[in-house]
Amino acid sequence: MPYRPLWQGHLKLSLVTCQVALYTATDSGGDVHFHLINPKTNNRIKMITTDPDTGPIERAGLVKGFEIEKDEYVLLSDEEIKSVRLPSTKTIDIERFVASSQIDRIYWDEPYYLAPDGKLAQEAFGVIRAALEQTGQIALGRIVMSTRERLLALEPRGRGILAYTLRTQDEVRAADEIFAPISDAEPPAAMVAIAQKIIEQQEGPFDPEQFVDRFEQALRALIADKRKGRKPVKVDAPEDTNVVDLMAVLRASLAGRAPIATPKVKARAAKPAGLKTKARHAR
Repeated sequence: MPYRPLWQGHLKLSLVTCQVALYTATDSGGDVHFHLINPKTNNRIKMITTDPDTGPIERAGLVKGFEIEKDEYVLLSDEEIKSVRLPSTKTIDIERFVASSQIDRIYWDEPYYLAPDGKLAQEAFGVIRAALEQTGQIALGRIVMSTRERLLALEPRGRGILAYTLRTQDEVRAADEIFAPISDAEPPAAMVAIAQKIIEQQEGPFDPEQFVDRFEQALRALIADKRKGRKPVKVDAPEDTNVVDLMAVLRASLAGRAPIATPKVKARAAKPAGLKTKARHAR
């Protein structure tokens, strides 16, 4: 099944313009999702749009409201919202080029793929992509997504362009709010040296295939066991890592004797879990 674009419009570099399509670069379709179930009836709960005075109401007749005081709103229709569209609603206009090292990683948000939309757009798109690749610069433009204007960072990726939305300064908390209480005392040099050795022992390339969502895997295993009528196993909480002799623990870690803090699973005898068949299992 072909991917559907999240956004379609134009990519503009000065007088060079081409039609482009934006696609999500990540996939959450395999995540475990749950529904709310009434355990007494085993029915799935439905959320009904309700007016506190008149009762259930159709969503088609609703408008958006911005609260200015308690229970006081400025109402906006879809037509009024559309009337203040920005140029970036349908065009990514490249405004600036910067080195990637100049963008703090805390500002990088969601990744997307940007590709030419149709064969006629491929030549102009290829010119922009090649220019970015040869200069080694990150292009910055603006885009409106879900009624919100976002800054977009563009860099070459294969035959296309990798686009990242960037957070604004207002979205990023000042680190001092969190880090200020941390002591500025220098740790013992001997302990730091041992910790560096441990880091060197565990160095290696980044392989995303080695990193899986263990909690989601455990959820899927739990669901499978429940379907088969087995009783879930218990996972012990990790032991407290506060230690009296940190140097001894560091030395033991360097020698490979200290156990890694991973949950221990104690298996119990399998017993029927009384699975009800009316509720659908989570997908």
